[in-house]
Amino acid sequence: MDGARAPRRDAHARVRARPRGGRHPLRPGVAGSASHARCRARLPARTAPTRPCRSPRGQAARQALLHRSHPRPAGCTRARRWFFLTAPHMVGPADPRPTSPRITACAGARRVPLSHRSTETVMTSTPSLPDPARAPDHPTRTAPRSLWAAMPLVLGCATLVVLVALALLSAAGELDVRLLMNPGAVVRYGLPAARALHDATAALTIGLLVLAASILPGQSDEPEALSYWQWRAARWAAWSSSLWFISAVVVVALTAGNSIGTGPQEPGFWTQALHYATSIDLGQYLAISTLLVLATLLTLTAARTVSRVVLALAFALVALLPVALVGHAAGTEEHANAVNSLIVHLVAVTVWVGGLAGLALLLPRLRGSLPIVVTRYSTAAAWCFAATAASGVVNASLRLTNPSDLVATPYGRLLLVKTAALALLGAAGWAQRRRVIPHVGGLHGRRAFARLALVEVVIMALTFGASVALSRMAPPVPQDPSAFDVRLSLLGFPYPPAVSFSTMISEVQPDWLFVALAVVLATLYLAGVFRLRRQGLTWPRARTSAWVSGCLVLLWATSGGAGVYASVHLSTHVLHATLLILVVPLLLTLGAPLPLALQVLPARPDGSGGPRELADTLSRSVLSARPGVAAVVLVALVAVYFGTGWLKWGLFEHAGTLAMQVLFLAAGTVFFHVVLGTGPDRNAVPASRALLAVTVVGVGLAALGVALHTLPGLLAQDWWFTMQYDDVRALRADQSRGALVAIAAAVVTTAATVALLLARRSGRLQRPRQDRRRLSTG
Repeated sequence: MDGARAPRRDAHARVRARPRGGRHPLRPGVAGSASHARCRARLPARTAPTRPCRSPRGQAARQALLHRSHPRPAGCTRARRWFFLTAPHMVGPADPRPTSPRITACAGARRVPLSHRSTETVMTSTPSLPDPARAPDHPTRTAPRSLWAAMPLVLGCATLVVLVALALLSAAGELDVRLLMNPGAVVRYGLPAARALHDATAALTIGLLVLAASILPGQSDEPEALSYWQWRAARWAAWSSSLWFISAVVVVALTAGNSIGTGPQEPGFWTQALHYATSIDLGQYLAISTLLVLATLLTLTAARTVSRVVLALAFALVALLPVALVGHAAGTEEHANAVNSLIVHLVAVTVWVGGLAGLALLLPRLRGSLPIVVTRYSTAAAWCFAATAASGVVNASLRLTNPSDLVATPYGRLLLVKTAALALLGAAGWAQRRRVIPHVGGLHGRRAFARLALVEVVIMALTFGASVALSRMAPPVPQDPSAFDVRLSLLGFPYPPAVSFSTMISEVQPDWLFVALAVVLATLYLAGVFRLRRQGLTWPRARTSAWVSGCLVLLWATSGGAGVYASVHLSTHVLHATLLILVVPLLLTLGAPLPLALQVLPARPDGSGGPRELADTLSRSVLSARPGVAAVVLVALVAVYFGTGWLKWGLFEHAGTLAMQVLFLAAGTVFFHVVLGTGPDRNAVPASRALLAVTVVGVGLAALGVALHTLPGLLAQDWWFTMQYDDVRALRADQSRGALVAIAAAVVTTAATVALLLARRSGRLQRPRQDRRRLSTG
């Protein structure tokens, strides 16, 4: 019967049959995909075919009945031709949930002409159910039914954000027609709407990426590959990032129109908008943010591994920074604290709100994994709530002159609305954690969680609308202090007294970001030590003392005398930089936080990336076996900072200072981690290579000091002249003192590191290696 045609089949039994041997019916040289093999395996056997209905109305009714009564098995693909549904990132593992044994056909399969069908079709009566805990090794395409099912929730929340923002701005009079440079109604109403959509899609994208990177179950047999749930979250994030990118482009264009006083319908508008985005500071920051959103989108189009998702998350988080750098916070007194607190506020809110919204979208698919996912998200949400509340308090204290502004000004009243919404969200989160999460494994618990999550999403949408309106209003504190004091406008705080040993100890100007960082690091470390002791194990006191000392030095370098005078004198700025890149990383590395984390933190059995998995990944990083690369990166970073215009940019703009602080801490920590070999489950770097790397760093920093001393000109002289320093000879002498500070720091740090390496080689510090061997075997 090789030449006979297959009998006609009912619509319920139409399958994409294959000839014998698993070959493609239309392409004889190509093997059939595994997705249709799974479809055939799930189809029960038919006894007698029936004649299909020829009427179009009857066929439509039969197809509708088929969709309602027999859901399409996972792994079958409908003919979708949209770009984002056929892009590489839309190819993922099949749905691991058990499917119904009543399935009789592949509803969306592409029909094959009868002439290409085989007379033999493999059918079994018992479907093959994949393990819910693990996804298949091979990717398949799945139709996005849940995408359209959840679309009303997404569109409803986005509409609510836009309407709330417009209503609050209209009530405050911010949407009234301007007498001068009126850009028109398109810009006046379109800019807040685009800004609201921009913030909502940014939060949804980042929340979904956080879920995919660290909260949703992974694949235990292949941790680097995306599981089904992670892949679905990444696909949702790709759709959301596309909307984020479109709204970001619209925000750039309408912001340009609002600044120049013209609308998109005016001739020459787009040429002026392009000039605004490439030449004006505000436009440049917004353009950079838009490019980072585009990088997020392009990364997600090829995201098949967890590392790609983490890279996309990094791009998305960095894209938030320009929003904080161009707002009202950038021009206020104590602008460093204002910008830092706004950055923390934005990151915490987007992770918190976006994570809950993403969890609501993925809720129908999580079923068996819902309890552990909700528990993990609840822990992350508690941290985000604390960060949001603390950063909001700091930011509000810098925007208001006195507590009466909360009720006397529109800005203060809107701030009260946000505070009330935050309190409601905190109460809902507490109720969810205490009453709903323990019962979320049952049907009633899932329904209660869904209802509470929906209420929280609506409140968060209202809060986002209020935030957009708040960002368009001017705070009651005057935001341009340059008319009163030039030095105050440059430093952000009153000019300190003359530098001396006593003032270096007594002067304090808190940088609340690094204060919180130091306190959190010390608290988590001590909590780990106490937990270890409760388990009957010991931890060296020298390591604990080194870690706490590193946190204290970080506090003094950023909030004490070294931080206060960093922008006042070049010598103290060099001291500030060397503390961040050498002293603080050395002390923190001697605390051995990675071995402590691997002993205290529990491992996740489902292949997802938790805190312990992050510590293990950092200890096994590529640079861990290359001390020479780490040394060259550190020296090159210092040379670029002092040898280019980065120093001047950092003195004039807080973005440059923040970038220097973060990069210096990261480069120094990586270098000492590699050289001292404190990471677990890895042999120490050979002493010869470690000593060579230390020598390279010492010689490089000493060369920097010599260059500062012999340089004929002044570094960042525009800053010193703007600060009203007229004595050039005193500036040269201060630069020479900075050179001596760099040379002394290089000599002391190099000597201390060499002493530690020699002591470890002689056998006095063998305990870290023994700990590594014990951890690697246990």
